[in-house]
Amino acid sequence: MSGLAGLTAAPDQIAYMDAAARTPVGLDYKQRLLAALDVRPGQTAVDLGCGPGTDLASLADAVGPDGTVIGVDHEPRMLAEATDRHADRPNVELRAGDLRDLPLADASVDRLRVDRVLQHVPEPERAFAEARRVLRPGGLFGMAEPDWDTLAVADEDVTTSRRFARFNASRVRNATMGRQMVRLADAAGFRIRSVEPVAVLFRDFGTADQILGLRRNSTRAVAAGELAEADVDAWLHRLATGPLLAGFTFYLVVAGS
Repeated sequence: MSGLAGLTAAPDQIAYMDAAARTPVGLDYKQRLLAALDVRPGQTAVDLGCGPGTDLASLADAVGPDGTVIGVDHEPRMLAEATDRHADRPNVELRAGDLRDLPLADASVDRLRVDRVLQHVPEPERAFAEARRVLRPGGLFGMAEPDWDTLAVADEDVTTSRRFARFNASRVRNATMGRQMVRLADAAGFRIRSVEPVAVLFRDFGTADQILGLRRNSTRAVAAGELAEADVDAWLHRLATGPLLAGFTFYLVVAGS
């Protein structure tokens, strides 16, 4: 593909997470989820799949010096980065663990949050069951997940845009997790407190390319025989040089024990 060699490499995970968190919509939905969780001083709050610790500081501020924040992740690199970032916060601790087998005691947590992680978890119903197990009576579980089946890229070549969106969704284990969270939480015994759709919108090619992988994933789609190279070259050129509009739906769900 002309000019696109080498673009199929996956981005660095930490850099990708940081970039997504810094977007205007990322900053906005994270604040809305934190507010909906109503985290209070002295509580124990857990970030499931905490990654490099992006959201641990806001939780630590909310629980205060008498509270505890626990970040759980299964990747050593993420835990090491989170530990480095929050070494000066005595109320933050990191634990290695799987969301399907949490390193937490029964009914030991006041607030749980999970952010763009359930979309990748095998057997997500087990993660919901574990969340229900560790949450205290009256506790809250806040979830933020995308629904990749709603991805749309505006272009005159609607067919290529649709095929790109389908290909992107096919690369995510639980591509429709956003819309599935209410069902899974209910099945695990939670009571649904709120459901909020968030429109994630991109108008800048660079940001859309970084978050959606416009060049990277369209190159992969060509290699997989899902898209035609000539169509993708023309499609990318129009997206990069003309007005861009792309987006998908993100869901915020808060459930109680």
